[in-house]
Amino acid sequence: MATAASAQAPVADQAPAGPPGDGGAIVDMNVVVVSGFQPGPGLWRVRRGENTLYILGTQSPLPKAMTWRSDEAREVLAEAGAVLGPPGVVVGRDIGVFRGLTMLPAAMRAVRNPDGATLDELLPADVYQRWSVLKARYIGRDRGIERKRPAIAVHQLYRAALDANGLREGGVVAPVINEVLKARGMELTSTTLEIKLDDPRAALADFRKEGMKPEDVACVRDTLDLIERGLPQVAARANAWAVGDLDVLRATAGYGSQVQACLSSFLQTETARKRGLDGLEAQVRAHWVAAADAALATHRVSFATLSVNDLLGASGFLAALRPRVDAVLAPDEADAVEDDSESEGTPGAAAP
Repeated sequence: MATAASAQAPVADQAPAGPPGDGGAIVDMNVVVVSGFQPGPGLWRVRRGENTLYILGTQSPLPKAMTWRSDEAREVLAEAGAVLGPPGVVVGRDIGVFRGLTMLPAAMRAVRNPDGATLDELLPADVYQRWSVLKARYIGRDRGIERKRPAIAVHQLYRAALDANGLREGGVVAPVINEVLKARGMELTSTTLEIKLDDPRAALADFRKEGMKPEDVACVRDTLDLIERGLPQVAARANAWAVGDLDVLRATAGYGSQVQACLSSFLQTETARKRGLDGLEAQVRAHWVAAADAALATHRVSFATLSVNDLLGASGFLAALRPRVDAVLAPDEADAVEDDSESEGTPGAAAP
């Protein structure tokens, strides 16, 4: 299952711009994204004895006009005894499921600011000025958004900016997996951690009352920075996933993570801390590792998806699984092992 050769699409140089908040005009970044059929990255291989867990590294956003050439993943999915869903957490029946630790308040029916406050009343003047200019460009006249919580409003702006620059969140990998599972009459194995709350409705009510925090302002500033100056780098990372350029993905690991940090801001609230929800990251990781461990113990072939950052990071999900297995091979390492084994005429053996 060799990965197709990669050739990263060009991204325009970033034009000079003044410092954030200087009130200057928005710089047109001339973002360039790939389109058409693209191979995506190769699969990671996690081995224990004769069993292999194949992991596809996922990335968001991705080029809107690309079609994933998913032959390698489909080949594994056709054989897999288990297909693990992405890590996530469900907090109380009334709050819902969140992928990773994206505790998006919109899903909690707590979209609007307390007491009907608007963004111009909550944000510092320089931040609101930047917000207004970008909103006019990417969203236009939408008075309702001005009453939404800052993290929700700025994420809506970010998604609009992605769309305007040929990028999108989601819609590439999941449809392929669902199609294969449906054809096989097979269910996705959930890796979602379920957290019980004694008072989910009270938690929602408490959160709705929580006002503006310094973290909220930082969230908005960071996301505005990304929209104003970081879209070429966002596009470069999206292109790297599309063409399977693991070197670029390694070099840009963690880039754009402030968006997810903003969406996870619920975990930093007093509502979350009072209910023990501010330490969920380790629990979610341990729950996923247990599911992966069970798949490796039971099935000759299994399949999972994890974000590229979780595959590459020193403290991510794959790092937590590594001590429990015989070998972990990145796509380029796996290809090298297969090439060596073919030239020697012997089965490939991976070093831990």
